[in-house]
Amino acid sequence: MRLASIRLILAFVCGVAPGLLAADRVFTPFASAKPVLDKAGDQLPAQLRNPTEAKWSAWSRQRDKAIRARLQQGDLDSMVNLLFYGTSFTKQPRIRIESFSEASRAGILRARVDDLIAGMRNPGDNERLTFLNGLLRSQGIDPSAPGDSGLFIYNNVMRVIQEMQTLSKRGEEAKRLTKPDGTPDEAALFSWRAGLLRDRGVSLDTSIFPNFSIEQALRDLKNRGVLREGEVARVAVIGPGLDFSDKNEAFSYDYYPQQTLQPFALYDSLLRLGLARANVVSMSIFDISSRVIDHIQRARGRARMGESYVLQLPRGVADPWPADLTAYWRSLGDRVGTEVAPIRPPGIFQLINGGQGLETRAVRIRPDVVLTCEPVDLNIVLERINLNEADKFDLIVGTNIFIYYDAFERSLALENAGAILKRGGLLLTNDQLPEVPAGSMRQAGVIDVQYDHDAVGWYRKR
Repeated sequence: MRLASIRLILAFVCGVAPGLLAADRVFTPFASAKPVLDKAGDQLPAQLRNPTEAKWSAWSRQRDKAIRARLQQGDLDSMVNLLFYGTSFTKQPRIRIESFSEASRAGILRARVDDLIAGMRNPGDNERLTFLNGLLRSQGIDPSAPGDSGLFIYNNVMRVIQEMQTLSKRGEEAKRLTKPDGTPDEAALFSWRAGLLRDRGVSLDTSIFPNFSIEQALRDLKNRGVLREGEVARVAVIGPGLDFSDKNEAFSYDYYPQQTLQPFALYDSLLRLGLARANVVSMSIFDISSRVIDHIQRARGRARMGESYVLQLPRGVADPWPADLTAYWRSLGDRVGTEVAPIRPPGIFQLINGGQGLETRAVRIRPDVVLTCEPVDLNIVLERINLNEADKFDLIVGTNIFIYYDAFERSLALENAGAILKRGGLLLTNDQLPEVPAGSMRQAGVIDVQYDHDAVGWYRKR
């Protein structure tokens, strides 16, 4: 049986449209990478000095493995986040980074570590603890051995604390990036984050805030006439994330099942702004994480049986939000689903949010919307998909993704995005991507979304 026939059969058996699966996923060809290699100069890795096609082929495959290996380091970071902020495995108070030493002296850290280890030994139906059980075993640690498990967790805690201190200093620097009149400098804000996490593990954190930024950017582009009514049909999201346990206490929750937010939030925004028509949008999801891809595939399997996907949307009442962000939170999902009763949060949140607790929403995403989302294993830094012009994308969104890569890798990613965009198509991101003179992509502008020191750059395919 021919390979194409096998692909087609697999596509229909799995319930996935054959378009992207039948297309060839390839490493970036040397000829396409050459403009980036020529511009990189001293930024080139040592293995690529005086580049040849053979050097490029060997390096790109080796680097792809190294990037994917960073996912495990990111999982260990998420384990520490869960240890600090999780409420599903312990009744101990949460640990704030600024009061870490105090929590350690008071025995709260030790108690949380003990509770986390006990939870991993007997995770029950807690999918986060089940995952961590497997994660420790992959590191050669038996969760039933509390001494080894505890030492392993403590070592990762100290590593993460040191990294957070460094990142905190950079965050303080960002707050001072203003124009002479004192207003935020969107161009500076856009570039200050570039490559900030290039030495850290790649984690799957996700939250509402990047989606708010993207809707603000899309609205601005519509008002400028860059995007027109109903013109967006083919959309891709790079690395949408999975809500395991965020690094920020203000929006780190584990009392509901893991979820991905960005594909549904983006679809919702496109309909709200009239940039896309319902039942016309196709949404491709590019990720290197098997966890994200498996999560979406399972959701699609349930959707084929008529089951919806429920998003939980809590927010801390004590944390003041701007009016437009609050309005976005209240409307999120109303174009792609219906509001349902949310899962009730644990009582501990009454204690940690100034006694005000959480305000909660939940949205049931329609099965037809879930089925528009097709996950594809793709490393956008080093891979692309060979597509016919008609199958290329009108819009690609990637937030909090390129922050994990250095300038050279971000340039490669920009050109790979350009290879799968239609002529005139747009890439939206909150990380600055260096252009190359002979490349296919140009930065056309930066939009200050005026929240959380964030800005969105938009790049256009020439």
